[in-house]
This record gives sequence, C-alpha cells and structure tokens, in this order.
Amino acid sequence: MSVVGIDVGFQNCYIAVARSGGIETIANEYSDRCTPACISLASKNRTIGNAAKSQITTNFKNTVHGFKKFHGRAVDDQFVQGEKSKLPYNLHKLDNGSTGIKVRYLNEDKVFTIEQMTAMLLTKLKETSEHALKKPVVDCVISVPSFFTDVERRSLMDATQIAGLNCLRLINDTTAVALAYGIYKQDLPNPEEKPRNVVFVDIGHSSYQVSIASFNKGKLKVLATAFDPYLGGRNFDELLVEYFCGDFKNRFKLNVKDNPRALLRLYQECEKLKKLMSANSSDLPLNIECFMNDIDVHGKMNRVQFEEMCAQLLMRVEAPLKSVMEQSKLSRDEIYAIEVVGGATRIPAIKERISKFFGKDISTTLNADEAVARGCALQCAILSPAFKVREFSITDAVPFPITLRWKSQTDESVGECEVYSKNHASPFSKVITFHKKEPFDLEAFYSSPHELPYPDSRIGRFTIQNVVPQPDGDSSKVKVKVRVNMHGIFSVSSASLIEKQKGEAEDVQMETEPTVQNEGRPEEQNKMQVDQEGQGEQPTEEEKINNSGNKDGDKQDQGASSSKANTKVKSVDLPIWANTTRQLDQDVLNNFVDYEKKMIIQDKLEKERNDAKNAVEEYVYEVRDKLCGIYERYVTEDESNRLTIMLEDTEIWLYEEGEDQEKEIYQDKLSELKKFGEPIEERYREHEGRPRAFDELGKKIQLFMKAVDVYKQKDERYQHLSAEEMSVVEKSVCEALGWMNTKMNAQSKLTVAQDPAVKVAEIIQKIQELEDVCHPVFNRPKPKTEEPVEEGDKNNGAHNGPAAQQGADSKGNQQMKPPSGEMEVD
Repeated sequence: MSVVGIDVGFQNCYIAVARSGGIETIANEYSDRCTPACISLASKNRTIGNAAKSQITTNFKNTVHGFKKFHGRAVDDQFVQGEKSKLPYNLHKLDNGSTGIKVRYLNEDKVFTIEQMTAMLLTKLKETSEHALKKPVVDCVISVPSFFTDVERRSLMDATQIAGLNCLRLINDTTAVALAYGIYKQDLPNPEEKPRNVVFVDIGHSSYQVSIASFNKGKLKVLATAFDPYLGGRNFDELLVEYFCGDFKNRFKLNVKDNPRALLRLYQECEKLKKLMSANSSDLPLNIECFMNDIDVHGKMNRVQFEEMCAQLLMRVEAPLKSVMEQSKLSRDEIYAIEVVGGATRIPAIKERISKFFGKDISTTLNADEAVARGCALQCAILSPAFKVREFSITDAVPFPITLRWKSQTDESVGECEVYSKNHASPFSKVITFHKKEPFDLEAFYSSPHELPYPDSRIGRFTIQNVVPQPDGDSSKVKVKVRVNMHGIFSVSSASLIEKQKGEAEDVQMETEPTVQNEGRPEEQNKMQVDQEGQGEQPTEEEKINNSGNKDGDKQDQGASSSKANTKVKSVDLPIWANTTRQLDQDVLNNFVDYEKKMIIQDKLEKERNDAKNAVEEYVYEVRDKLCGIYERYVTEDESNRLTIMLEDTEIWLYEEGEDQEKEIYQDKLSELKKFGEPIEERYREHEGRPRAFDELGKKIQLFMKAVDVYKQKDERYQHLSAEEMSVVEKSVCEALGWMNTKMNAQSKLTVAQDPAVKVAEIIQKIQELEDVCHPVFNRPKPKTEEPVEEGDKNNGAHNGPAAQQGADSKGNQQMKPPSGEMEVD
C-alpha cells in the first residue's frame, strides 16, 4: 500500500512518500522535485506541470495557473475580481454563482470549475506518484492553508474525489511542518514535563501563515494560528513588475500591460531577479531579448532599492507574529525555536524582521520547499495500517470561532451558542441537548466575520427532522452531535430523540439554553482509526461515568437526580437534511468524475498518437544519417536513391498534411519505410555478427574432432564410450564442418550490399545442434567399479574410509551398516 503526502501550492506542488527507509520526495518525469501548478488545454489534449508551464507565454489564454484561492468563491467575490485583471485566461460565472474558468479545449469553448482544475492537477501528481512507486496510489494526505474556511475545504475534498483519490486528511500547512519537525526529535520533554514551544513561519508564494506548537514526547498540540492570506512572494514580484513596466514605458516607450505575453515574460524574469537579490547585494541586470515589437529591453536593481520599494509589504510581517503570541499567551522567553519555511522566507529582509521580533536567531533546519509535503507523508503513514510509525498524537486548532443558531419551523424564538472558540482543539466532537416539540433548523456560521479571509461567514443549514412531542405533550429531548473532523470541516453528524417512558420525571432545562457536552479528548482521537467521515471518537472518562451501563453511548440518557436513576429511556435516530454553502451536488460530482476519466483517456490516446508520429520522424532522421555513414557499404546505389527520396518525401509529409493524422496512419507510414530500410539494417547486423558466429562454430568443431581423435587413440578417458556413439559424433562433426565450408564459400562470392547467404541465427542453430549431439556423449561419466575387499580388511571392518559396523543378512552375507547416529546419503 502506498503512503503519499501532497503539498498543493499556489505556484508549485510537491509529493512525498513514506518508504521503509524514511520519507522521500518524488521527482517527476523531468527529474524535478517540484511540479508547477499549471494546466494547459489544447485542441487534442491537456498538458499539466512542467510541460504546461512552458506554454504559459505561447498558449496563455488556455494555460491556467494561480487558481488555488478560487476554491468555493463566487465570481463576484472582491478577491476574485481583484485577481481577474492579473490573469491571462478568462473567468466565467457558473449557474450557482461560483467561479469557473473558460478555455478552448478539443476545439470547443469549455467552462471548468475550480474543483475540476484542481482535480486535473491532482491527477498529474497521482500519475507521477504511481510511476515512481510502480503501484497504484489511492490514499493520500493533502495540505491546505490554515485559514481555509469550511466551504474552501469542502471544495478541495470534492476535487480529490474527482481525481480518484481517497484523502485521509486535509492537514494545515503549518501543522504538517510541525509534524515533520517533531516526529524525528529524540530529545522532546516527557509528557509530565513542561512542553517545548516552537514557532513555525511559512511564507509561500501567495500567503503568510504562523503557528505555535507545543511538543512533548509523542505529542504535538497547536496552540495558536495567525495569518496574512494576501502576503506572499508574488507580492514582491508584482512590485518589481510595476517598477519595470514604468521604467520600460519611459525609456523604450513600451506599454507592457497591453501585451499579456510580454507581461507574463516580465513576471518570470522579475521572479528570477528577486531570487538573485536574496543572494547578492550588488547591482543585478534584467535583460529580455525581443521583448515587444522586436525590441530588446534591459534594466537593473539591487537589494537596497528592492527593500525600499517593499517597505510597506515588509511592515506586514510583524502583525501575524504579534497576533499568534497574544493568542498563545506565551512570552518570547518561552519560545524554544523559530522555524521558517516557504520560498519567500529566503528574502533577507523578511528573515531579519522575524529574528528581530523574537530577539533570537531563526532556524532553517527544515527544507523550505519540501517540509509541508514531508509532513503530509508522515501523517499519511500514521493513518495507514500498512506502516508502523512511532506513536505521535496530533492536536490541531480551529482557526475561526463557530456559532450555532437554532429556531423551530413555527416558533419565531431564536437562540445561538458558540460551540467552538478560536484555537479550540481539533478534531473534536460535542453533544448538544435541545428540548423541542417539532423539527428545527441549526444554522452554523463563523462568529467573527471580520477575521475571515472569505466574504461569507455561513457554513451551512442543518434541519433536524421527525422531531415530535412526548405522548404527554411535553417537549422531547433531542441530542445533536456536532463535530469538526480531521479535515477541519464542520458538520452535524447525528441527532437522536430521547423518548420518555411512563413515570419519567420532567426535565427542567430551558429550551433556549441547550446543554453542550464535549465528547472525546482530541489526544485520544488522533490515535483512532479513520472512519468514513474522517475521525472516530471515544467517550471521555466523565462520559463513561455518566453513561455507565449504557453500551450505546448516546442511545440512552441517565439524569443525575436520584428520581431518574432507574428509569429506562429509548433513543430514536433522527434524519438530518444538510445544505452547506456552495457544496457540489452528488450527481454533478459523479458527472465530473466521469468527465475526468474521459479526459485521461483522451490524453492517453493523444500521447500514443504523438509517440507514433515521433517514431516516424526519428526513423527518418536515423536512417538518413546512417545511409551516409555505417550503412553506406551495405546498400546499392539504386536502393540508396530510392530510400533517400522516400525519407525526404516522408519528412515533407510530416510537416504538411501529415502534421495531424491518426495513430494508425503514422504506424502504416513507419511500416512502409521499414520495408525498405530493415533489409539494409539486417545486412549491416549480419555482416558484423557473422565472423564471430563462424568463429564460435569452428571452435566447437575443432574441440569435438580432437575428442574423437583421442578416442581413436584408445585413451582411457573415453574407453567407456561405445563405437556406435563415437561414430554418430564423428558424422555430426563432419557434417557441421562441411556445412560451414559450403556457407562460407557461398558468402565469399557475395558483396556486402547483397542479402547474405547465411544468417547469424542459422549459424547459432547449427552450433546448438552440434552440442545437442556431442555433449551428452562426452559428458557421460564413467561407471563406478567396486574394488575387491581383502580378507584382512573384512575382519578389521575397514576399507578406504571410516570404520563401519558389519552384519549379516538372512543368507549369511555380510552387509555394511553406517555408524550409529549417521544417515546414508544417496
């Protein structure tokens, strides 16, 4: 079973796998450990990753990138509209208001959802994993930004289903980094000791995340998280692009922003310049040939200028650090280390500000690019039954507080309760008790909309159905279990109605003040097997006491009062209708799965077609080159002229009407060429191999003839062989010698440009025939003869070996018996 962790980044993706030797980052077909998050769609197929990135400037309207943050967002979203002007491809409003991407695919205008685009990327990563592991890949763990809301996480989970992956867990980026850091540490404090607090800073291409995790031996707990979702490496690239756009407009009179292709090239060059400035403080050049209107442009920049230009961005580095420290209520002295990952943390000014804030040096022990993927692979190994991993408990944190609001379908009274506070332990389940006479709605939403990097605070509406009053007309007790699962997704997982039995005392709890009961310690939950929804639960010790004698947990309820101590109650499961924000319908999801499979088949067919075309092209170039080289001696002038004309015609055909043909046509064209080319190639191979084959046959003939001569001299080595056998051998050797002389004479009369009189395969067959006749005769061993035993030896019981015990059979004949305790070995 494969264990794969995937870091789906805004710009690049990484795949890590757990193997018996540890965690390994997988390289793709280009031997590159990072795969660009790019998809290029064309008239015949789609290309993904490195091949798609190379088409960003040539097929920019149909090459999709930078779409990660569009998950679950409406096209009218302020963030989406802000990004729209930066994208070379077109966005489209879907029927449900979500963001779609409009491209030209298979010569038709197609609109793909963000889930479909991410699924295409995951399909490529899945193929890369399977190629490296030589086995199917299904189970995986995928990273998400810690600030992703419920709707964004659900959208990503839909994408994994479309790609045919079983996502065991969506893990926050910084939590994955913390796991990669902590699981290998041998010096962590014991559980009863003071934990080690480590700050993890992840500044990638598009976002900035910070978390503080406390470590004990075998245990990791996220204390607090903070983030700036709109600060990343690309912001620094954009400032450089703006600077050079203005510079080129002044000096070269070029309006770069009006030319999407030129703008994309400038982005690529500015990103390279930014990386160079991280390592060099001197003036660095920026040169682009044939930039626009066949004009070569150039510019320069140094680190000091760059940092002055980025002053406003650099000021934003401190805010998340300050926020996470306030949330955790830790002092700077209680911080053990500051680990930084992400490409943008290589900028010296950013590292300097982080170090200055904490008053200590930052640590770079983790791989800045691959740490998230490695943490994902470790989490997958922990969850997989196929791997035995050191027991390590992971407790994450809920990034935003969640509130439940409830109201009956006829009653206008409304109540609400915050069920999960900010940085509450996750995964975690709670049981809430309501008193209702009729079905009611639960509306889940984020309590602090101003803290969300998402415009809609709603999570979903859950209707608890089939609620009825008790037989005596009183309100029924309804227990509702809510949970934030391993993926960080909120749900109402179950609801049950507690039926009162006759004589049960009335419950005095207020309807608008439900009882909230925690279920399961998060540290325990992390050790359990993953169920279909993502996480199993066990009751705490307190619950076990409250539910003593109750094997079904929530199926029965016992009050604390003595009046209800012996009362039996019955629990009835209630159906729940869920309406989550922007969730894909199952039918739509199934259609997307089927369409993704069709696209995979189309890609495979196009690859086979291109391979057939490339095979024709390669054959043309190879044979034409050899006709003037190693094949020159083996081809007649007429053959050479005819084949040369065929090769030239085929080359012209390939770049004209043969540019876009079916696979079968290319295969037929190759077969036609090989009909004339292979005889020449065969002459060359035969001429090269024939001398060695004849030499081997000659050696065999000489060897067996010499053995026959030795036999005729009455040599004792072969005296056990019969005259008839040696006659057969001699006849076979003479026949082989005659055959060889005949064939060599026939071949000597031919030129190398003529078809050979004898082939290497025939010579090898003749050698085998000769060996089949001679070897069994000469390799047969001499028969063993027993030397007569002298009388004295009989009495002494010894003969050419260790002493043996003697006995007699029924006729009085002596028999040899092995010594006691030994076995005769045949």
